[in-house]
Amino acid sequence: MFTGIIEALGEITQIDVEKSNRVFTIKSDIAPELKVDQSVSHNGVCLTVTSLDGPDRFQVVAVSETLERSNLGGLTVGDLMNLERSMVLGGRLDGHLVQGHVDLTGICKEKNSEDGSWKFCFEYEPGNNSLVVEKGSICVNGVSLTCFNISEKSFEVAVIPYTFQHTNFRDLKSGDRVNLEFDLVGKYIQSIMDSRSTN
Repeated sequence: MFTGIIEALGEITQIDVEKSNRVFTIKSDIAPELKVDQSVSHNGVCLTVTSLDGPDRFQVVAVSETLERSNLGGLTVGDLMNLERSMVLGGRLDGHLVQGHVDLTGICKEKNSEDGSWKFCFEYEPGNNSLVVEKGSICVNGVSLTCFNISEKSFEVAVIPYTFQHTNFRDLKSGDRVNLEFDLVGKYIQSIMDSRSTN
């Protein structure tokens, strides 16, 4: 479980193909603090650290299902990933509850400077708008954000300068694919409502 508060950026230094899987070697300042078998969120995708490679690198494996469902399959050497270690029980929940299970991907449609902050518009597959609530939480590339201006297939978020500078949002451009995870509570409520309507 995560909070959507990014700890560090990781740079992909190598990608190896193992059958249908991909092994990512990632360089990051938090690498010395990691250990094998630890869960780390990569652009909002929960992956397990499989090995430590020197003082500032570690490796994770993404299986084919993850590569197809998220934007990890389209990443290349040199790309930056948003990283967050799993939350500590009893610690402050500064963002919102994030599982690290990507629901679907969206497309960045607009990126506009808003006099000190940035506004992004993301478009996603129609039919999921019941899971996006005005002023509610959503996780985009692992970042906990508040959505507004919701339509049938899009929403907007505002990003403060600190988040912009310390995440890969600074590199996002129109047409880029992002990982979306809807609010956990909303998903459970929708599941309950759907089961009642079929009974």
